[in-house]
Amino acid sequence: MVWLSTLALIPARAGSKGILGKNKRLMCRQPLISWTIAAAQAASSVDEIVVSTDDEEIAGIAMSMGISVPFLRPPKLAKDDTPGIEPVLHALSLVKDFDSVVMLQPTSPLRTSADIDAIVELARVRQASSVVSVCETKEPIQWDFAIQAGGNLKPLFDGDPIRRRQDARTTYTLNGALYYFEVPWFLEQKKFLDDETLGFIMPPERSIDIDTDFDWLVAEFLLSRTV
Repeated sequence: MVWLSTLALIPARAGSKGILGKNKRLMCRQPLISWTIAAAQAASSVDEIVVSTDDEEIAGIAMSMGISVPFLRPPKLAKDDTPGIEPVLHALSLVKDFDSVVMLQPTSPLRTSADIDAIVELARVRQASSVVSVCETKEPIQWDFAIQAGGNLKPLFDGDPIRRRQDARTTYTLNGALYYFEVPWFLEQKKFLDDETLGFIMPPERSIDIDTDFDWLVAEFLLSRTV
């Protein structure tokens, strides 16, 4: 098995529409981003950790934990509509000499160092250029509906309906916790996954991706049971 140097990249911009100041807001008495930093620090597969942020306060939190913040992200790369790939390309243009990256979003505080090590190990054993974390979809996708203009339900999928959950095919959803990729592949493809990307399955209790106040409450409750 070929050894690859791995950078843990933590993208953490200041802005957030759903929850103001989300990445530096206190969760269980610590800034949200600190939980992701701590997980990366405890992962044996990570060679260096870099935080990409446009915010001096977030940078200060990271540096207080001994993390490198070699640059501040330009404001144009920290907008609500900035594609997620752009801050990563920017970081890799400044932080070089790594073979692979595991991107860790601060909005997944329940992801552990063991999860980080496991996705890197999966990639190396399977010689995969990219691996992303997923969680089993709670309900069959055949039970999904759109609400039309008149208020009536329209199934998203044609065909015979699934009556029992156990009869449905198991499906998975990206949970946003882990994105692993080899740098040459990423710079060529300029995307996080393709048809060859492997899925790394995580349980629902570690797959909370904080986007709303309800997500925050659930994540804080679950996290409080681990500390």
